[in-house]
Amino acid sequence: MSPLPSVSGSSSSEPTLTEGGVLVVDGRELRVRISVRRRRLGLTVERDRSLTLHVPKGCEARRAEDFVRSSAGWIDAKTRLSEERRQLHPTRSLKDGEIHRYLGRDHRLLVVDDASAGTGVPAVRLVAGRLRLDRTAAADPELARRALADWYIRAGQRWMRGRLQPWAARMDVAEPSVRVRDMGHRWGSYRAGAGVGDEGMISLHWAVFQLPIHLVDYVVAHELAHVRVAGHGPEYWRLLGRALPECRRLKTELDELGRRVWMGDLASSELPTT
Repeated sequence: MSPLPSVSGSSSSEPTLTEGGVLVVDGRELRVRISVRRRRLGLTVERDRSLTLHVPKGCEARRAEDFVRSSAGWIDAKTRLSEERRQLHPTRSLKDGEIHRYLGRDHRLLVVDDASAGTGVPAVRLVAGRLRLDRTAAADPELARRALADWYIRAGQRWMRGRLQPWAARMDVAEPSVRVRDMGHRWGSYRAGAGVGDEGMISLHWAVFQLPIHLVDYVVAHELAHVRVAGHGPEYWRLLGRALPECRRLKTELDELGRRVWMGDLASSELPTT
């Protein structure tokens, strides 16, 4: 996700933008993100080809609209590139014998009768290299999908314990908390802390933990860089490059391999209608 080079400007008494709001400019919808650290405006084309507008606190709507209009050519070019690299959206049927990955390793799904299911025991567990899925959950594809996603969330949260601190030290940033969850089409995000004692939070998509370890580490480092630098401008890449010299190569590898990662989509079992 490449950000547009940002621009600065002055303010007046015009209406200002709000965090999480939507700005519509010439038919384009942009989700607004506000940062108290940011002084300039920036744009990001997300992997699902939606647009995020990054603005400083108190940014006027008119200033943002002018910025978006001046960036039309950049938006079109990045949207075309995003379409070319769009995720292939692999689907899964969650049937017995299906292969699922965890930290780059293959694990076969085994549908079993689990007498302990429903008694507080998760419907999916990794046992002897097999992902054991309770048959009751497997009978409902959506329930099975949630159960498998929950397993990735638990496993990813456990794996991250102790993993973040060395990277934070390597990048000379405060260590934020970590939350693994469903993030749609984003690998991760960073939210700045609200004050003293709050070091912020990194959120990671559960699907990240299907990737090989070196790419999980890249995603973690990528988000940690935002502790010091908002956006993805030259200063951001210099910071990330000092901690991870191969970051550009890893980004390219993630762009390619990430298109084949399962994000939770299910194969349709419905028959064609006539």
